[in-house]
Amino acid sequence: EGHAILATNKTAMLVHYYQRMYTSFIFRFYDGAKENIEKYLACIVDGGANLFLAHAFHAFYIGLVSFWLARKSREQEQGWCQRGKGSKLALKKWTESSQWSFENKWYLLEAEESFCNHDYDMAKSYYEKAIASAKTHKFVHEEALAYELGAHFYLEQGETDKSVEYFLLAHERYQQWVSIKVDSFHMCFNLLLIIELILC
Repeated sequence: EGHAILATNKTAMLVHYYQRMYTSFIFRFYDGAKENIEKYLACIVDGGANLFLAHAFHAFYIGLVSFWLARKSREQEQGWCQRGKGSKLALKKWTESSQWSFENKWYLLEAEESFCNHDYDMAKSYYEKAIASAKTHKFVHEEALAYELGAHFYLEQGETDKSVEYFLLAHERYQQWVSIKVDSFHMCFNLLLIIELILC
């Protein structure tokens, strides 16, 4: 039944391929990320649910995956770079409308593009800006992501000590984020119990 829905519903297909791409990217599964971003983009080319192309979070991760693929698949480097630049420009526009929500995402895409262009000093600067912006605006999970991607950057530059520092900070922020989410869940659950007791 699930396959039948995917075969006939373009919006469902977009969400499905986006989630698979996102999961592959988070766990650094190159083949899965490449396969599913291509399927995601094919859905858009086919004219299905174009609204999703303008969705900020989709654009953000499409950009991150595109810059990663550009560095790993040199035969298609320019195509993936252009795709990443498109996402970066979209996030820059969203940043102009809401600095709080989108600035750190734009900075992180700038860092990844600079990494692709071998402008390593600029990349370092933008990773720092992405981390600082995410911290200022309370996006703990995206602060963790910026540390993690920065760690991969420093690892490839041979700066092992800096890479380890960033990986440890990413791990710490991810744990903090999970803790916040668990506390939030417990608060909501307790609130529901209180409401139920009042209504009974």
